[in-house]
Amino acid sequence: MKLNTIQPGEGSKHSKRRVGRGIGSGLGKTAGRGHKGQKSRAGGFHKVGFEGGQMPLQRRLPKRGFKSLTNARNVEVCLSEISALPIDEIDLLTLKQANLVSQHALSAKVVLSGEISRKVTLKGVGATKGAKAAIEAAGGCVTE
Repeated sequence: MKLNTIQPGEGSKHSKRRVGRGIGSGLGKTAGRGHKGQKSRAGGFHKVGFEGGQMPLQRRLPKRGFKSLTNARNVEVCLSEISALPIDEIDLLTLKQANLVSQHALSAKVVLSGEISRKVTLKGVGATKGAKAAIEAAGGCVTE
């Protein structure tokens, strides 16, 4: 097999439609564009969503909602995942190195899910009321 012998599969390609090449082709004269109107003419562009002067759908509907782009970069970490770490002093960089949070994370918060039985110190990582109480009950502390 050589590069110059490679061909597409039989029937997978169709010949290009040749418009405006006479009556015998079936696409002569108006070339499948019909008579008159904006779309029949050269350069007949239109704005996306334009409805001929009627108020467009995207303007008829009410504005609603908001999707925060930073929300995805604020992550939650379980208390059981924290207790599994061999380190006593935990911050955002430590969590990133342990692959508990994404490398793109801006902030992290520890939630009460599971137990902790050893002393840990959280620095620059948030914690819910329950998680904070569990960490302090185990002898650790949470500093901002």
